[in-house]
Amino acid sequence: MSITESFKLWLNNADADKDLIEELKSIENNEKEIYERFYTELKFGTAGLRGIIGAGTNRMNVYTVRRATQGLANFLNKIYENPTVAISHDSRIKADLFAREAASVLAANGIKAYISSELEPTPVVSFAVRELKTQAGIMVTASHNPSAYNGYKCYGSDGCQMTDVNANAVFDEIQKVDYFNGDIKYISFDEGVSSGMIEIISDSTYESYLERVQEQSINPGICKGSGLKVVYSPLNGAGNKLVREILRRNGLEDIIIVKEQENPDGNFPTCPYPNPEMKEALALGLELCKKEGADLLLATDPDSDRVGIAVKTENGYRLMTGNETGIMLLNYILSTRKEKGTLPEAPVAVKTVVTSKLVDKVCEKYGCDLKVVLTGFKYIGEQILLLEQKNQQDRYVFGFEESYGYLAGSYVRDKDAVVASMLICEMAAYYRKQNKSLNEVMNELYDEFGYYYNKTEAFEFAGSEGMKKMGEIMASIRSSHPTELAGFKVTAYSDYLESYSMDVVSGKREVIDLPKSNVLAYSLEGGGAVIVRPSGTEPKIKVYITAVGKSEEDAVEISGNMLSSVCSALGI
Repeated sequence: MSITESFKLWLNNADADKDLIEELKSIENNEKEIYERFYTELKFGTAGLRGIIGAGTNRMNVYTVRRATQGLANFLNKIYENPTVAISHDSRIKADLFAREAASVLAANGIKAYISSELEPTPVVSFAVRELKTQAGIMVTASHNPSAYNGYKCYGSDGCQMTDVNANAVFDEIQKVDYFNGDIKYISFDEGVSSGMIEIISDSTYESYLERVQEQSINPGICKGSGLKVVYSPLNGAGNKLVREILRRNGLEDIIIVKEQENPDGNFPTCPYPNPEMKEALALGLELCKKEGADLLLATDPDSDRVGIAVKTENGYRLMTGNETGIMLLNYILSTRKEKGTLPEAPVAVKTVVTSKLVDKVCEKYGCDLKVVLTGFKYIGEQILLLEQKNQQDRYVFGFEESYGYLAGSYVRDKDAVVASMLICEMAAYYRKQNKSLNEVMNELYDEFGYYYNKTEAFEFAGSEGMKKMGEIMASIRSSHPTELAGFKVTAYSDYLESYSMDVVSGKREVIDLPKSNVLAYSLEGGGAVIVRPSGTEPKIKVYITAVGKSEEDAVEISGNMLSSVCSALGI
């Protein structure tokens, strides 16, 4: 079917959402706009669907959601007898509509849908899948993307995001489904509720979730009477209720909310890019911190699976990187649990391959087994599952990735800003009682282990020629690994596509037992590291640098030299 034919088909049939008809009519004579909406279809991968909200096959709308859900339903009905699915959504535009549409399609296919009555954080869906023993989960969210976007994330029966194998199988089923010829089964949401095929998730599920989060506290109630003052922003997302409630339960008495970002609003009027990694998104929170003299700023992203923080210093506020927050939390968990005698005999922590090597040093200090996995929190969740299968899930103490995602405990299988927010405040209160700020704690860790400076650079290669160039660059460096970078000898390298690691010093080669991924990692003398990988979603090659120095200035200078050396090796 041509783009023009597809457009006309939608114009004559897309009547489920009046906004779609209005949009289609407005572009009827605009070939460029029609092309943008119909030249391709949204791809369904391990992160599900994600795209701009609007009309067409290349947009997030009720029809792309219905079609994806029909494909999911066909997949589930082939594998399971009487499958069920848990569904929720965040504050994104039309997120509640898309969640209800998904439930309606599932119900029409004989699949019972448990749906939240209001927006919830992403980790709640992961929890609900396991708590309600469903065979899949759906979360309608575009995470921290700009307001024009929405998405559709799928979970497996283990509470992890869908594996590559299952995502590919669902994608194959979706490809068989036509938008308008009757392939998609559908009943109204009200009919689904009255028939019992759609059920609202009860409050007891959320209470169970909060209880499990609270069980991860190492010093319960320590915030009470600590004098800790916290500013919190949900960034107009889903974290407002549960984050505030868990902080209250853990004794935090002085929490101030950024009013402009308190209530759900998918337009994100004060932060067009609602990403807690970015200083611009935290601007209002930082202003309020200065006004109130707060010790700590917390900001969770729209689906509340990631959290960013800023901590008070003598000269203002310091934005902590995802690596720094994760390292402090890991050190806090290991040190205090060891002090209390609650640290398991063989504790396990998990990090992604692009996360700071300072984690390795902290784990070495406390005898903690460190698992390194590919980028993506589902791989951290997979490690918890492997421990659970051996009845050793209590060995897992913490996992995190540099992109501000953290998880303590095995009750969910995705990053969780609710538990992370609780532990960050608890950690701040614990050190406050020792007359230490989190700024001082991080500096002490640098003093102990060296200053680990992490820097990420992305090099863009546009168009079809760009993709070809990226392939040539990766093939070239893979065929001739550098022996030194910026004057530092390469002591080991790992090729995650060829599934092996090589210790250059000993000549020992080992198999990497992880899914194949186009990632090259280099360890350098002195503790530095370089990782090179093509982006999975954009035409870019990403370079992750870890530079180790005696001070921040020293490490920053080293990282600059390392970047220049890497660019030379890559021919960029």
